[in-house]
Formats: sequence, C-alpha cells, structure tokens
Amino acid sequence: MNRRRHNALRDYTAEAGLFASRAMICMGLVATVFLVLLGNLYHLQVTGFQEFQTRSNSNRITVLPVPPNRGLIYDRNGEILAENIAVYSIEIIPEEVEDLDDTLTRLVELLDLDESVVSQFTTQMRRARRFPQIPFTDNLSEEQVARFALHQHHFPGVSVEARLQRHYPYDDLFTHVIGYVGRINRQDIQRLQANDSYNLYAATRTIGKLGVERYYESVLHGKPGFQTVEVNSRGRVVRTLEFTPPVPGQDIYLEVDVQVQKIARHQLQGRRGAIVVMDSENGGLLAMYSNPSYDANQFVRGISTTAYQALLQNSNNPLINRATQGRYPPASTIKPHMALLGLEDGLVDLETSIWDPGYYELPGVERRFRNWRSWGHGWVDLRKALQVSNNTYFYKLAHEAGIDRIHDFMRSMGFGERTGVDIHEENQALLPSRGWKQANLNESWYTGETLSVGIGQSFWTVTPLQLATATNILVTEGRRFQPRLLRATRDGEQLTYQEPFELPPLNVRDPMFFSAIMEGMERAVSRADGTAHAAFVDAPYRAAGKTGTAQVISRAEAEQEPELVLVDGEQVPVEVDERLRDNATYIGYAPADDPQITLAIAIENVGGGGRNAAPVARRILDFYFDYQKSVEQAELRDQEEREEERLQEERLKEQREEQSDDAN
Repeated sequence: MNRRRHNALRDYTAEAGLFASRAMICMGLVATVFLVLLGNLYHLQVTGFQEFQTRSNSNRITVLPVPPNRGLIYDRNGEILAENIAVYSIEIIPEEVEDLDDTLTRLVELLDLDESVVSQFTTQMRRARRFPQIPFTDNLSEEQVARFALHQHHFPGVSVEARLQRHYPYDDLFTHVIGYVGRINRQDIQRLQANDSYNLYAATRTIGKLGVERYYESVLHGKPGFQTVEVNSRGRVVRTLEFTPPVPGQDIYLEVDVQVQKIARHQLQGRRGAIVVMDSENGGLLAMYSNPSYDANQFVRGISTTAYQALLQNSNNPLINRATQGRYPPASTIKPHMALLGLEDGLVDLETSIWDPGYYELPGVERRFRNWRSWGHGWVDLRKALQVSNNTYFYKLAHEAGIDRIHDFMRSMGFGERTGVDIHEENQALLPSRGWKQANLNESWYTGETLSVGIGQSFWTVTPLQLATATNILVTEGRRFQPRLLRATRDGEQLTYQEPFELPPLNVRDPMFFSAIMEGMERAVSRADGTAHAAFVDAPYRAAGKTGTAQVISRAEAEQEPELVLVDGEQVPVEVDERLRDNATYIGYAPADDPQITLAIAIENVGGGGRNAAPVARRILDFYFDYQKSVEQAELRDQEEREEERLQEERLKEQREEQSDDAN
C-alpha cells in the first residue's frame, strides 16, 4: 500500500522537462566554448597571423652581428707593426651550465691551466656582460684544442671558438707609439655611447686603449656586418639564411721606420730615457722610443693582476712614454732658442760680445752665477756662446729679457703646450711664469730664478718631443710643423697620403738670425772646443747640435763636501745616488747644410750631455745616412733591373715580329 502511494506521487513529465532544460544549458555551454575556441583559432590563423608568425620566427630565426677585421698597422716601408692572428679560446654560456664551479675546476685540470683564470673569469662575470658567451681562456694550443674536443660532450655550455686577435710582432719596441687594444670595459662603453658609436661594437670585444690604436680607432675598427641564422631550441646555429659582410677597418702606414727605431733602442743600452727622430722637411716622426718599455701583447691577451701590479710598482716607470710624458729640464739645449729671443727683441745683435770671467753678478747681489768653466771663456759673442755653451752670456741675456718676455717667446716656440702629436698620451710639461709661481707656490718671482731659466734650469721642464719640435723650427727657419705619426691610410687598394700639418710660421725680423744660430750649433760640433766635437770627429757628413746637462740637484748641493763614511778603517766619500746624477740631453740635425733629420735625446742620470748624449746622436746619424744610402742603392738596382726586363721584353717582341715577317 505504501509502495503504491509512492509511485503515485512521481511526476515523470516534470523530470523529463528538467532533464531537457539541463541538457540544453550544457549544450549551450559546450557550443559557447566551441565558438570561443573557433574565434581564438580564427584570431591565431587569420587576424593575428602576421604577429604570431613574427614571434615564432624570432624564436627560430635571429640576427647576429659579425665583427669587422681590424685594420693593420705598417711602418713607412711596409713592415707590419700590428697584425691579426687566429687564436682559439674556451668560451662559456653560464645559463647552460648546471654546476659552474665544478665545470671550471674540471676545465683547469683538463687543459692544465693556471688557477688564476678562474678568478679572472669570475671577475668578468660580475662586469656588465655584452655577450651570452664569456671567454674563459685564450690562446689555446693545438694540443689543448684537441684534448677539449675529445671531452667536449662532458661540458655542456662550453665551446671552442676561433677568432682573430691583435698581435704586435716587435713586442716592446713600438708599445709607446702604437699602444695596444684591450677588452671593452664600462668606461669604453660609456665613451662609445656618448659618441653614438656603441652599435658599431655590437660584435667586437676589444678596442684601442693607448697610442695609435686608440687615436685612430675610428679608422682601424671598420663597420660590423650581420648574418640572419636559424637556431635550434638550445640556441645553436643550424644554418645561415642571409649574410651581410662587415666592412674591414682601413690599414694605416706610420712615419716611423723599424730600423731607426731599433737603433734608437740599441743606443739607449737599457738606460732610462727617450729619443725622438724627426723628418726635418715635414715633421714626420721617424723614431720615438722610450725606455724602459713593456710588451703590449700581454694586455691584448689579458694581463694578470700580478703582472700589472709589477708594472705599476716598477720604479723605472715603464708605463710612462718618456718621449711625450717625460718632464726634463732642457738645460743648455734651450740656448739656441734663447739666442733667437735676444736677436728678435734687439737685446743682442750678431756682433755683441761680452767678457766672461767665469761668472755673472747681479747688481747689488753678492752671489755669483757661475759658468760651467770656472775661469771663463774670455770675450764671447752669440756664435761662440752656442759653440762652447757659455752660461755667462745667457745669464746676462736672461736678465735683460726678464721672465715675462722669456715666457711669452718660448710659448710661441711650443714650450708649455702639447705639440698635438697624434696620440693622446702627451704632457704639456712646465713653462714657468710669475703667475704660475704665485698661483702654485704662493711666492713672488726672483731675478735669480730668471737667470736659471735662461740656461734651462729652475722650474722649466720640457718633453723630448717638445724639444725636437722647437728645434725643428730653427732648422726650417721658422716653419712650424706639427709632429705626426700617420703617413698614409689604405682603404682596399686606395692609398691616401697624409698632408703635413703646418702651423703659422714663426716670423722674425731678419732671416740671418736663423743662419747665425745654426752656425753656432754647427761650430759646437765642428770646432775643437765645441761641446759636441769629440762625439763627431771624422763624421762623413756635416752635423750641428747642442749639448745639455740638466741638474737633478742644485749646483750648490753638488758643490758641497761629500759625506764621508768609514770603510775598512778609511774615510771614503759616499757615492751620489744614481737617481740624483745629472741628465744628459742633446738636440741636433744633419746634414748641417741641407737638414734631413732633427733629433732630441734625453738620458736620465748618466752625467754630461757631451759625453753621453752626443755620442748616441752620432751613432744614430751614422746609421741613418748609411741606411739611407743602402736603401737608395737598392732602389737604384731595382730600377735598373726593371729597365733591363723592359728592354729584354722589347727585344723578344722585335724577334717575334721578325720571325713572323720571315714566315710570311
């Protein structure tokens, strides 16, 4: 009875309607989802096709920059000074290495490397990274490359890469001229961004740091190329789709001559100093050597901290280019320029003579300013004053000129200013004045200091390049050439020579002034009592020059009684510290009647210029003229051989024509 009552209560119609409505709702939801799916597919395949295809290709296709080959550097005769050589390096993509520390340890063991490479790699990791691959070590040997290739499958994310690296075949000979390239750092990036040239270094790891390499960076670097490549899921290149080649940098030729640079280094014999040899006719630098130097290749490869600290702490300062940054008192080498000042301002004339008792006295002053020869030179005119390097003559001249006039005239000769040579590493040295002393020492200028300046002492300092440039103004009778290293550039097969850069000339009242000064400098070499005569005895050419001895300590200190010490029961004088000995300087040119080269020499702590610097000048000039003669003879032989070959070809041509006529 209860069962019948329950069955009677069920409403099958309502249940069917409820099911149908729920089914319709579900079908509507399914249809809606399906329509959304279709709409999304339509967007992917039709309306958004271009966008998503681009995104897909960006994951599969990428554009890689291609570094340009850096231009080569040659000397004036085509001897290569800076080249690019192929090297192999281990490079790591840190993101693809699971255990970096373990990988580095195993690489050091496998390749038998120094532990320091790990710390260097870690340092690079901390710096701003411009490439996904970071160099671990360079300059792998063939054996190391083969060893790694055998075990490469154990080093995911590590690969061997081949690239061109800068190399300087003459090691330390041209370091202070050419400079070197090094890895791009943050400072370089900031400088490139400031110059809007950062994009040109997208694939480049090195940049010019010093010397010619830095000064002519824009010429040597070139422009990068690009390649469109297809990559796999691991980012490795599968194939190249398109390639735009890079534009290589231009080659440059320098004025320097390898052989002249070599003889300059040889003549310094390991002593500290600098030698500048200049082409008198255009200001081209045939040699510019500073000693000591250092091997620039170690900076290209990545110098270790230990090696760099050793260079920094070296008491001989090998990192300093003494030719352009060394500051030396000019000493008596400045006397020809002082003579020109006296003539131009009418303080002396070509016949003015003074009596030299061995000293000069200022009115009302007890101190005597002594000549280097204590008993004097008797009657001295301008030419003899240059010949024997008489101090008294130039004390008097300096007193009459005054420091203001000396300062202004010597600045017009280029002292106290950078010469503008085409490297950045140059010091303007110091041309003293009243204003300079008051501003820097808070002291007034004294007349006695003017006298010391008149013979190239006191506060006055010059660089050897300044001295050579100013001397060349005398040699060329007032023409002012800016010293330069660049001789020519080569773009492909096109060779473009650099025109000499000539500044406005130094105008003087009478050209005979130059002739008189040059005569005095020639007499310093040719006369028996000339200060450079001993070094140039029997020279096969006429030379002219001026010696100088720059005091490191004052004459008063030098003339003091030497300190005595007890050695083996005897009192002996203490030897003067080597760093306190006089510097030897020399300026000169040759041939005296037709100047071809001008030179300036500074050698530190060796004593007098006549005994030490003048002989160096003699040997350089001997070599240069012998060398030039051999070059000219070789060129003459080449011309004769070419002419003989031409005549031989003409004779053969005539014989063939005669044979052809006979056959007809």
